Formats: sequence, structure tokens, C-alpha cells
Amino acid sequence: METTVARLKRGQKGIIKEFTEDLLPIKLLELGCLPGNEVELVQVAPLKDPIYINVNGSHIAIRRVIAEQIALEIIDEDVVL
Repeated sequence: METTVARLKRGQKGIIKEFTEDLLPIKLLELGCLPGNEVELVQVAPLKDPIYINVNGSHIAIRRVIAEQIALEIIDEDVVL
């Protein structure tokens, strides 16, 4: 299932697929927000902005507007093979 970082629930994980806009801040790319990397929603601020994510062991606070631009493929951890 495809979604964005802004729509994750707390503790939910996904793999970055692409960016919907080309204007993603360079700092996010430097911190590991790259296609193929895993993202986990850690916490949402009381007023719903910013949100805190974990990417490659780095906890990053990003604005919801930016999080809407990061498309993900949800990792379904309930599936047992």
C-alpha cells in the first residue's frame, strides 16, 4: 500500500519510494531520506506539526508539508511467510 510519511501512524514503517516534489530540503537528503531507506514515525507534536521520524537511526523533525512530499510503500509487519 502506498502513502506518504505524513499519513503514517505512530510506530508504522515504510520504504521511501519517491518524492512528489523536486524541492525537498538538501538537509533531509543528507540525513538519509533517500529512496529505498526505511522510515518510522516516532511521534507527532501536540498541534500535529512537526512530526518526528527515524531514518537510518537518525531522529528527524520535519514539517507536515514536507512529509506529504515523501511517498512510501508501507511495510506490513503482520505478514508471516
